[in-house]
Amino acid sequence: MDNGIARLADTIIALMTSFFDRLDSFAGIENDSALARLFDRLSFVFLILTALSAPHSIAATQISWGVGILFVFLSWLVRPRPLVRFRPLEIALWVFFGWSVISAVFSYEPAISLDRLRGVSTFLLFVFVISCLKNRRTAYLAAFCLIVSAMVNVPMVPIQRIVGRGVEIHGVSPNGPLGKTGLADGDALLLVNGTKINDPAELVRALELQETVKVTYQRADWYSPVDIRRADLLNGTTAAEMLGISDWNRSHFWRVAGFYSHYTTYAEVLQLLASLAFGLLLAAFRKKRPDASRSREGIAGTAERIFTSRYFLLFAFAAMCIALVLTVTRASQLSLLMSIFVIVAVTASRKFLLMAAVAAVPVVLIGLFLLQQSRQVGFFDSKDASTQYRLTMWRDGVRLTFDSPRNAVVGIGMDSIKKRWSEWGLYDNGWLPMGHFHSAPIQIMVERGIPALLIWLIVLGIYARTLWRGIKNNQSGDWRTLGIITGSLGGMVGFFTSGLVHWNLGDGEVAMVFYLLMGLSVKLTDLSVLDNGHTFDEAAVSPEYRAAS
Repeated sequence: MDNGIARLADTIIALMTSFFDRLDSFAGIENDSALARLFDRLSFVFLILTALSAPHSIAATQISWGVGILFVFLSWLVRPRPLVRFRPLEIALWVFFGWSVISAVFSYEPAISLDRLRGVSTFLLFVFVISCLKNRRTAYLAAFCLIVSAMVNVPMVPIQRIVGRGVEIHGVSPNGPLGKTGLADGDALLLVNGTKINDPAELVRALELQETVKVTYQRADWYSPVDIRRADLLNGTTAAEMLGISDWNRSHFWRVAGFYSHYTTYAEVLQLLASLAFGLLLAAFRKKRPDASRSREGIAGTAERIFTSRYFLLFAFAAMCIALVLTVTRASQLSLLMSIFVIVAVTASRKFLLMAAVAAVPVVLIGLFLLQQSRQVGFFDSKDASTQYRLTMWRDGVRLTFDSPRNAVVGIGMDSIKKRWSEWGLYDNGWLPMGHFHSAPIQIMVERGIPALLIWLIVLGIYARTLWRGIKNNQSGDWRTLGIITGSLGGMVGFFTSGLVHWNLGDGEVAMVFYLLMGLSVKLTDLSVLDNGHTFDEAAVSPEYRAAS
């Protein structure tokens, strides 16, 4: 009996040892001390968890990379580190963070602004990714985890729209319980006391149990609650008659949000991931033939062939485009078109660029139709309430920046407008809802000063130049490297474009995906430059990066 237990224990130990050896080999973990290898393994695992969480949950993503970077720091403590000279991109990011600290200290509301530095520190995700990745395979795995994970929620989006949701009411009587609260034809009842509603009878049953119920409804682009009273029910034999409506159906027009709480966040993340998928797709079509000698056997090899195939990438890109169109977010849709144009321009022929432009026409037309149906506005509509709100905030932002030299240099401080808005006459002196400046450049300029905006533009410029160098040094290299770098370049262009009208850098989930892609693409650029025997003149690469190549 004891011998059997001992053999079982030996077998388990042997399997675990083999597993960790394979993991270390795949992740490029050095044959260092046991504790250092343990920390490297854990940081690598949390990197993959970060990639898997990013398309779904801001909380899970924050926890994953936060724990992962802790293990990176611990691994640095238990092994001697060679002298590492930072890239200009890393230096620029640290300078941007440092200026944000200075701005927060001199803020009109220092306590609020200093607390907001937690959001600015998201750039450490880039440091985490760069530190975890040791070779190309780990970068490829993280990139494909992003795309594959997105396929959990993206294909559900059109299905949800086809099935519909809630109760869209028609023929609303002004004397009925719905009409008396201001509800009108076309409004969609979504929740009754926080519970989803699928039939008018459910609302009537809730009123039979309570004097008053709270109903959340959707009208065009707005969601609002109203109180419905039992005393206002009409006489009738059906739920529709008692509620004072002539007809109802399920709603099929709303702005989808995936697993996020807001459609703009979802649209911005989709733009970045769709750019990555398109970059890989275009690179996959450019490769001459698959390298069968490098394909692995077994389940892992089959999964790799499936998820790196042209057909999967085409499906993923198409599904993301459909989901993005259904968010009805104009800036993100235009940004993806800009991203596609950039990716095609730097990697494909003029003929392919023309074909892509022609293919974009029906997509644009469908997007305009859904925009009209869901939001009752045009693509460039000066009468649109959201457009008017943005214009007001932009004017106020410029006025506030140049109101004094102090504001122009260090800004007013992050989120200080939450307490000082009335003093500065913002939101049309309180007639507009409170929010932000709806533009990344203006938000940075107002809150942290003109120098902060210039530093951020330098960050994006260095990033773009880094990726361009990676593309030039990988034209004849691995298609996955080229696809990730070009996809990230397109995503960066789209991120900047949509940032002109969205505060996307301040959206935690969007910023995390942006910095995650930045880490993947910059690491692959490092390896591409070194593979071609060039010195990395944009930054001196540390010895461990050279060893990994």
